[in-house]
Amino acid sequence: MREVDIAFDGESLITPDSIASQVYSSASPIKDGELDAAQTELALHLRVAQQQFLQDVPAGQVMARLLTGLHGLRKRFSPKVWEQLIPIAQNHPVARYFHQDPFTRWSFEKPRGYSGDAGLLDFIYGHPSVQPMLDAASPLGKTIYNEFTSKAPACVAVRERRDLLAQYVDDVASSRGGEAEILTIAAGHLREGQMSQALKQKTIKRWVALDQDPMSVGSVAKDFAGTAVEAVDGSVRTVLMRAQTLGKFDFVYAAGLYDYLADEVAIKLSQRCLQMLKPNGTFLFANFADEIFDDGYMETFMNWALLLRSEEDMWRIMRAATEGLDVECTLRFGANRNIVYGIIRKLS
Repeated sequence: MREVDIAFDGESLITPDSIASQVYSSASPIKDGELDAAQTELALHLRVAQQQFLQDVPAGQVMARLLTGLHGLRKRFSPKVWEQLIPIAQNHPVARYFHQDPFTRWSFEKPRGYSGDAGLLDFIYGHPSVQPMLDAASPLGKTIYNEFTSKAPACVAVRERRDLLAQYVDDVASSRGGEAEILTIAAGHLREGQMSQALKQKTIKRWVALDQDPMSVGSVAKDFAGTAVEAVDGSVRTVLMRAQTLGKFDFVYAAGLYDYLADEVAIKLSQRCLQMLKPNGTFLFANFADEIFDDGYMETFMNWALLLRSEEDMWRIMRAATEGLDVECTLRFGANRNIVYGIIRKLS
């Protein structure tokens, strides 16, 4: 495995550059005229959006039209062409309208140095910690956030993911009679922990929340002080290299991490997570599905590149990770099919 594939900690956090070669990789050359056609269509979409803002067209109408256009462009043209469209959109004057939305601006600027950080998720959750930034936003910024970006299908799916994870934890705790041990990889602020009834009722023996971001680790340590939650500084690297003695668990999950992992890393991490399961334990990993509608906006104005995966992509990871093991694999989509879940139960 190349060093670049697993170095997602320290100075090499999850950045757009660290995954661009995976997201936009394609062996197919750009066809004659393809790039010109794509640039022309993009220019039209961006100019119309700019004119609509100047004419005070409702922000929701502007956003809906542009997102439809960006999504269509991304689907029709090759990854290599789309990659060249991204900086054109980002440097267009219309971007200043979208970046009045604190959520979009946070994602674009990456104040913690990497994509998909816990602060970004707090915008999706509507957590009180982001309220001062929302209060300070312009009227247009508030409107874009309140009426569109926070209600976009991908954000709805992320909020559902938080709720599903809390329910999984509670179900495991109920089945283990107060002895459940949980491991969360790339825990962020562990907002699902605040929704877990088992944690409130103290029916979890141990819940390890592992993250590579010291700010997230500190936040979890403060917010969950006196509970079964243990905030641990660790990463994909430390898990793969067995740099920490974490123990065995009834439930191991990674909610937002696989969106940034190439297949080879995802497979190796899954294998390692299965090794840390107790008999009848469960490993779950989630990924944004390739059906999401927000992809074009996320990758341009939010500068948020993701490795979207299909149903077959998920099965490929599970098959490779479980070869020769006695396991039961299942796959499920969230309600709006924007997030797909791979679930592996160890049978022995």
